[in-house]
Amino acid sequence: MSDTVRQDTLVSLLGGRRGAFDATAPVVVFILTWMVSGNSIAWAAGASLLSAGVIAFVRFKQRQKPRAVVLGLLSVAVACLIVLYTGRAQDILLPRIVSNAASALVWAGFIVFRRPLLGLIVGGLLGQKTRWRRDPHLLRAYSAASWVWVAMYALRVAILTPFWNSDEERLAVVAGGVAQVALSWPLLVLCLIASGWVIRAVLPDDHPGIRHPLDPAESPAPEKTAP
Repeated sequence: MSDTVRQDTLVSLLGGRRGAFDATAPVVVFILTWMVSGNSIAWAAGASLLSAGVIAFVRFKQRQKPRAVVLGLLSVAVACLIVLYTGRAQDILLPRIVSNAASALVWAGFIVFRRPLLGLIVGGLLGQKTRWRRDPHLLRAYSAASWVWVAMYALRVAILTPFWNSDEERLAVVAGGVAQVALSWPLLVLCLIASGWVIRAVLPDDHPGIRHPLDPAESPAPEKTAP
C-alpha cells in the first residue's frame, strides 16, 4: 500500500508487532512452564496469567489504550480459566481459535454489506471518513482486499483447530503454540502486503489512488454535441 498510509501505521492499528507479542507471550510462557513443571496445568496457567499481568502493567505505564490492554489481559484470564476447568492443556488455544473465527465472520459480513473493514480503517486514517464508499472502484478494491484478511483469520482457525483436537497432548500444546506464534506477526505482514497488491490490481490504471476517491456525483456531465 505504498500510495495509502504508512504500512507501520496500518499494522499498528491492526495489532502490529507489539500486539502480536502481547498475544503470544503468555502462550509461550504457558508452554514453557507446562513443560518444565512436568505438565502441570496449574503452574502453567499461573505463570501465563502473571506474564499477562506484567505486560498489562507495562502497557499502562506506556499509556497504551486502556481498552486494548484490559481486553488482552481478559483474554489470557479466560484461556487460563478454560484450561483449569477442562484439565486439557491444549485448550489454551481455544480462545485464539474462537476469536479468529469471529474476526473472519465479522470481516466477511462487512464486505457483504458493502462496508469493507479495510476501507473503513484506511479511510479513517486518511481522514476521508466514508467518502471512499461513493467511489465504486475503491469500494470494489477494498472489498476484494478485505477478503485477504478473511482468509488470514480462516487460515489461523484451520491450522490451530487440528492441534486443539489432537489426542497427543504434548504435540498439541508445543506445536500448536509454535504455530500460533508463526501465525501472528509474520502472517499479519504478509496479509498487509497481499491486500495492498490486491488494491493496486483491482483499481483501474487511470485511478488517482486511494488518497483521492472519485465521486461520480461530482463528475462533470458530458457536453452535448450539436445535432
